Amino acid sequence: MTADELRSLQAPLKARYREHPETALVTLQAEGQVGKNITCKIETGKAGVEAGLHPATGGDGQSACSADMLLEALVGCAGVTLRAVATALGIPLRGARIRAEGDLDFRGTLGVSKDVPVGFKEIRLNFNLDTDASEEQLVTLIRLTERYCVVYQTLSHPANISVLHHVISR
Repeated sequence: MTADELRSLQAPLKARYREHPETALVTLQAEGQVGKNITCKIETGKAGVEAGLHPATGGDGQSACSADMLLEALVGCAGVTLRAVATALGIPLRGARIRAEGDLDFRGTLGVSKDVPVGFKEIRLNFNLDTDASEEQLVTLIRLTERYCVVYQTLSHPANISVLHHVISR
């Protein structure tokens, strides 16, 4: 896709969102159904994934670990955003490899130690870029990728999360 094609694709959306800001608010969703063997089948409307315990918590490694899926979501969003920003700015990008790695101490999620937080202690996002772009272009590319990547921004500035429950049978 060229920068002009991307602008042409996004221009009517941007115009509508400027004119009618309420149309820019979209509620995305994912649902899951608890399965056997401590799994949860996730349905997003795109594809189904069965999430389960990580081997470090007793899983058999056959199901997707939700923590891995979080890193995969970060990589996917950062990769798409990187490509869109490079395209929009005319920065030549022959290819890119994006890697996210996170440090997770499973003593927290297993309740072994109350002093160990549940969740990632640190996440590192790495870009290996195949490009002839100048250093200035690269700084701009990474800065704008961080700025416009939904998953990166959500992890960096956590959203308010409310938890509700409903009993469907007794």
